[in-house]
Amino acid sequence: MNGRAQDAILALLLVALAAVYALWFAQDRHWLATQLVFTLPPLLLALGVWLRRGKAAFWAGVLALFWFSHGVMSAWSHPETAGWAWAELLLALAVIGVGSGPGLRRRFAKR
Repeated sequence: MNGRAQDAILALLLVALAAVYALWFAQDRHWLATQLVFTLPPLLLALGVWLRRGKAAFWAGVLALFWFSHGVMSAWSHPETAGWAWAELLLALAVIGVGSGPGLRRRFAKR
């Protein structure tokens, strides 16, 4: 897969994660706070990846570790929102995998 296709997939995953957060927290008492903390970062990173900013994919992978942990915690402690938590968890794993692909390929490429 070429770099542009990988960037498009990563941007799509980040937008999907932002959509999950926007829908999950749509009726939250602290709506603005949840949108700023959860929805805005993946959207900004998706824009950065789409514009091919150098560190956007790296930071998406780093923040995806937080999103993964949040998904595990939410799925475990709030069974009523487990569906949203599982969606977050799986999307975070996908972001980590796709975002880490170029670095792993460079690391293990034949010299």
